[in-house]
Amino acid sequence: MIERILVATDRSPTARQAVRWAADVAERFAADLLVLQVVPPTDHEVPIDPSELSRATDDLRRETAELVGLAGPRLRCRVLSHADPAEAIVAAADAEGVDLVVVGSVGMRDRTEFLLRNVPNRVSHAARCSVVIVQTTADEAAGPGGRGDGRSRADHPAGAVADDVEEGLLRRATQVGAVFAKLGIHHLRGEPSGDPSDGDDGQRREARLLRGALEGLGPTFAKLGQLLSTRPDLVPSAFVEELATLQDRVTPLTEVEVVSVMEQELGVPWEDVFATIDPAPLAAGTIAQVHRATLAGGERVVVKVQRPTARHDILTDLALLERFAEVAERRQGIRRVVDAPAIIGHLAASLRQELDFTSEAANINRLRRALAPFPRLDVPRVYDRISTARLLVMEEVQGVPLRQAPDGDARREAGRQLLESYYSQILTQGFFHADPHPGNLLWWNDKLYFLDCGMVDDVEPGVRELLILLVLAFWQSDATFLAEVVLLLAGDEGRSDVDLTAFTDDLARLVRRYQELPLRDIQIGPALQEISEISLRHAIRLPASLVLAGKALAQMQLAAAQLDPGLDVLSVAGSFILRHTGARVRQALDPKRLFYEAQKLQTRSVRLIEAVERLVGARPGPKLQVQFRGTERLEETVGRASRQLALALTASGALVGAAIAANSRTARWVPAVLGGTGGALTTGLVADLVRSRR
Repeated sequence: MIERILVATDRSPTARQAVRWAADVAERFAADLLVLQVVPPTDHEVPIDPSELSRATDDLRRETAELVGLAGPRLRCRVLSHADPAEAIVAAADAEGVDLVVVGSVGMRDRTEFLLRNVPNRVSHAARCSVVIVQTTADEAAGPGGRGDGRSRADHPAGAVADDVEEGLLRRATQVGAVFAKLGIHHLRGEPSGDPSDGDDGQRREARLLRGALEGLGPTFAKLGQLLSTRPDLVPSAFVEELATLQDRVTPLTEVEVVSVMEQELGVPWEDVFATIDPAPLAAGTIAQVHRATLAGGERVVVKVQRPTARHDILTDLALLERFAEVAERRQGIRRVVDAPAIIGHLAASLRQELDFTSEAANINRLRRALAPFPRLDVPRVYDRISTARLLVMEEVQGVPLRQAPDGDARREAGRQLLESYYSQILTQGFFHADPHPGNLLWWNDKLYFLDCGMVDDVEPGVRELLILLVLAFWQSDATFLAEVVLLLAGDEGRSDVDLTAFTDDLARLVRRYQELPLRDIQIGPALQEISEISLRHAIRLPASLVLAGKALAQMQLAAAQLDPGLDVLSVAGSFILRHTGARVRQALDPKRLFYEAQKLQTRSVRLIEAVERLVGARPGPKLQVQFRGTERLEETVGRASRQLALALTASGALVGAAIAANSRTARWVPAVLGGTGGALTTGLVADLVRSRR
């Protein structure tokens, strides 16, 4: 039986329809009816005067009695003030012990009003009794984008976007070509870039023009500029500095688009997962938009929603850039200026990874494991159950910027642990956060939180070992060994065109300059960046992971210096490397590992002895054999060289003999015959040489 009914109203024409419907139900069941109006205060600091609420209640009672013809003790009216109408309705329903709550459907239009505090949906999810949402107007319930039409035309299912990439490629290429034609970058045609007398100023002007062009071309090209700003190994320093100022300039998503993507990814109405979402985005970027939100259970989160057309737009631009890279690779003039295939390849890999939010979620979880030994460092928790390739839900870090962290032991410990964690990430675990600038770090609950794990990188095991040697060589001021390690890192240890003396001298000057600095002023990140720049001047290209590691270390040390200005960077690095080396020694002394390595050594020793015995004939079996690949070509080359050598020796002998005979008293036919023979042999030698070069 329904004995008590609560109907919410804002006294609008549509809300009156809900009141009439509730009154009809109350009449049918002889139930009591409570008509409730919630008035949000205009100023949160100043509550509405009780006398005003009393007058409003009297007005509501008279209006309702006239509207439904119901009066007496079965009709009660109440007006109260509350900042959150949905919360107030649910609380009143609990306090009154009602059996049914009735609300109008106003606020459900376009499935987007959740951003504007959708009262009906929130009441239906939070109330502990039955809730009826009355269809107050057809327009409100079935407007464009209603429950049956939640998608905008711009939406594309993720799996079908790739088929549309080729469409519009020519039009996009024309647009890009027009922008760069206006830019007029002369060096792309092999011409000098500006007035040589301008020096760096001319290059900086070109960098500013390039930045403006990339901003005008849209999100993908803006992202290209941002990525180039992190790669000093690929572009000049003037361009790095200018492109670092690039910002995403994109129009925020509409509420329809946000709802559409969320419900496509969740597979259920948004209200089944979220209680509220802040209408103002925290950020609107190239690929995604971020909002604060509250889960149905009350947890505060941030929601990262991918732009509906992001995949299509980015894959179209990438297809165009990859074609450009193919052409640029064949143009020597462009190749001398920039390594286009390397840049486009790096951009494509980075953007394709960023388009899949499951990769970012995996990076966050991986970084959490890497930070486990450091109690003052953390990352936001990911809600994996409701995160997808286009929707990422994370714990909201309700902290303050790094510089506002309160002074104390916790702050200084976090600074030291930040340094140690990066040495651990880069030198031991081979996985690190590649963009730790202060904007991506927040202080909360006496911890330092890493945000935005979209830019991470891996360091290969071989590079890690050599990087430790590089740090040690720099620490010990051994420029000669430092040069050898750099060549090993670049894989150029066998190159003969590198001026090793000049390269070592440049590194020695760098080492001496750092020797003159106080210990607390020495920063490993900038040192690695300078080593990379010196290497580039000598045409030695270091691994991209090393360049990114140097940039990340430089940013990290700036953050660590804000936390603890007195931190000794080299002492932290030295103690970490000593601990790392000690751990490796202890691992090597593990009995199980010692037994395993001894068995490997025994097996290889026996095989080596057997091979030596067979080589010297002390053991039956195949003897030493040397195999040459391409023997047919080798035999042909040796035969041709032998023939040409024989012709050359015979021709020279005949010519020398003719000269001697001409000066002696021998018969006249002798020098003539010898000279003719020498000439014929010389002609044959020349013809053979010409044939061999074809």
